[in-house]
Amino acid sequence: MSEPMVQVSHLGVAFPTDEGGTLEVLRDVSFEVAPQAFLAVVGPSGCGKSTLLRVLAGLLQPSRGEVSFPAHQGSRPKVGLVFQKANLMPWRTVLRNITLPLELKGVPTEEAVRRAREMIARIGLEGFEDTLPRDLSGGMAQRVALARALIHEPDLLLLDEPFAALDALTRERLWDELLHIWRQERKTVVMVTHSVTEALLLADRVLVLSARPATVRLDMQVDLPRPRASDLRYTPHFGQLARRLREALGAVA
Repeated sequence: MSEPMVQVSHLGVAFPTDEGGTLEVLRDVSFEVAPQAFLAVVGPSGCGKSTLLRVLAGLLQPSRGEVSFPAHQGSRPKVGLVFQKANLMPWRTVLRNITLPLELKGVPTEEAVRRAREMIARIGLEGFEDTLPRDLSGGMAQRVALARALIHEPDLLLLDEPFAALDALTRERLWDELLHIWRQERKTVVMVTHSVTEALLLADRVLVLSARPATVRLDMQVDLPRPRASDLRYTPHFGQLARRLREALGAVA
């Protein structure tokens, strides 16, 4: 059995308050993520899901516990991060937004442009290389953000509700694109979402977090066949899994 890509052990995060107290956000959170697995994290608003992603990304130090990466002999893997908002640089074109991580790593311009053009073709935005973010739809902007996160070939892809602000049709289209990229690249993915349907259609496993301070309320395997079409949601077994997640969420709402 291979070593886990991510191992979270008794993780706790607390922040000081203006009143001199402490706000405990995460408490004794433990789980593992296997290499190439797709994990979804759901929970009530404000429970600490995004805080958990920030810890996994190395942007925030935990107050207690630890995060390790056994599959990388303990060293931190390369991470790609996509937020709910695309956060594209408004003065840079689609092409130049995608090349940015490579520029920061000192990759020669010619190679960076070549790799960005390949990524643009994969996300279906050929012809928009010179377009500025203000002229992109929400779905197109999120595709660019995803391409930017993938361009430096991360080992771990962290997604913080990347499709939440999109309309239903665009969201479902991007689900398909994300799964297509995941099948090709076989990255390890951890995605925060509020959508039970999204979690079940995309993930291998779903963690349900409790209200703050968040603990793991449910760790559920998603035993649905792949590839998963959107009409899978109308099957009896999908309904049973969704009911189980909603019951766990209802218990913590």
